[in-house]
Amino acid sequence: MTTTLLGGLSPSRFLREVWHKRPLLIRNAVPGFTGLLTPAEMRQLAGRDDVESRLIQGSGTRWQLDHGPFRKSDFKRLPKNEWTLLVQSLNHVLPEADALLARFDFIPHARLDDLMVSYAVPGGSVGPHFDSYDVFLLQGQGHRRWQISTQTDLAILDDVPLKILRRFEAEEEWVLGPGDMLYLPPHVAHYGVAEDACTTYSIGFRAPTTEELAHGFLMHLQDTLKLEGRYADPDLRLQAHPGEISRAMLAQIEGMIAKIQWGKRDIAEFAGRYLSEPKPNVFFDAPDTPLGRAAFHKQANKHGVALNPKSRLLFAGGRFFINGEAFTASADEIDALKHLADQRRLVPARGTPPDARPAGGLGAAPPMPAALRERLYDWYEAGWLEIDAA
Repeated sequence: MTTTLLGGLSPSRFLREVWHKRPLLIRNAVPGFTGLLTPAEMRQLAGRDDVESRLIQGSGTRWQLDHGPFRKSDFKRLPKNEWTLLVQSLNHVLPEADALLARFDFIPHARLDDLMVSYAVPGGSVGPHFDSYDVFLLQGQGHRRWQISTQTDLAILDDVPLKILRRFEAEEEWVLGPGDMLYLPPHVAHYGVAEDACTTYSIGFRAPTTEELAHGFLMHLQDTLKLEGRYADPDLRLQAHPGEISRAMLAQIEGMIAKIQWGKRDIAEFAGRYLSEPKPNVFFDAPDTPLGRAAFHKQANKHGVALNPKSRLLFAGGRFFINGEAFTASADEIDALKHLADQRRLVPARGTPPDARPAGGLGAAPPMPAALRERLYDWYEAGWLEIDAA
């Protein structure tokens, strides 16, 4: 199946020929798209303490970075040109942004990061830079001029609050209008400058470093490791230097540490918890007036349920992971949970008794057993899931 989103390419062909390999300009990727927010609505979001926002001013080698939340007076003091407002994780606070992000579900959810929006006045930019992850840059209102380079010199300026490239030599250049999109693999240098007042929606993907994964795994082992034994030295001998750590002591410590082992199950357990863990600045709010268990079941049977946009539900083998927690599902829950992880909602079929109603939107409609409804209610109380309003 081809799609305008990928310039007429099927998702499988895009992944095979473009993803992580080369830039791709897609004209009219989202026909009729002019953005999801007005500048005034963006400024409102940037004033919230639960929304990550940044304000960038400058050009050349002179840059200023400020972090939100921002007051109205902060925007009144801004010049007419050369500034950009960034709002992170728009999909967490705007249903339309979450729906836009769902268009990119040909990429595994475990790789998805968030949807960021930038509003720039004429000349506004974040400077020539590179990202260490794949990104789709979708133009909303207005126009932005993009220059890209496959240069290998990625040295950045010193004493600048942003990672601005010291040298940038453009190889290709385009002006993107509403609905146009540019895909960039990691480490492709790019420089976007607003031609007029414009918005750009950035769909970014997670690419943890080896060090981050290793550190996370060691922390996981710290929480799960169980080893027997204690250091002992019944054959201790008198040392010439009491301050010296003896070879015998080092050898015994080495042997104790060598008992640490892990296998594929440990890796899968860590990966599921790590990749489903929300960012540190993400918090869930329980319903102000939660439905009782019976009322929730009735509404779920009638309308279905949807994951909170902040929630991450993943699975590997027979294990499921939601927001950093792991569990093993019963056999009759598995199909519905996989569907919920894939589609992020369970919609009941119509015309069947409540206890026999299948759940699901796209694709097959697996049943929603009683055990699963109990689990979903617990998630609802925690703010991880809600009655589907779609």
